[in-house]
Amino acid sequence: MRRLFQGVASTLLGKEAFERGTPTALLGVRMHFGVAFGWSAVFLFLVLRLRWIRELLSSRYGIIKVASFYGPFIWMVMSLAVIPLLLHRPPAINVRWWIQLIGHFPFVGIPIVASIGRNAASASAAWRGP
Repeated sequence: MRRLFQGVASTLLGKEAFERGTPTALLGVRMHFGVAFGWSAVFLFLVLRLRWIRELLSSRYGIIKVASFYGPFIWMVMSLAVIPLLLHRPPAINVRWWIQLIGHFPFVGIPIVASIGRNAASASAAWRGP
């Protein structure tokens, strides 16, 4: 597990992240939570601003429908744009990349969409005021 989060930290620190032990793993954990919070904030903003997303969320299996798009979308943006820009190298699309793409639906998309989407209509009304 430590090596996984050192890998996250390596996007900022380079290969040295793997040599610095627990402190860089903890930095990686903080970075990962920060990115997750950022994507959650983006989703909240979209829900508050776009009625069609709220309507889709309120439809049958709406959370699953939206999460099946949003989770993989996050992985594609991060792996195809953000990380390559930070590392100054093209993305490596291999078996692990595809596993991450699929895994972002249940492990990233559903938690973000379910936590925000359940109360989307009431949150939108509260944000806009009476």
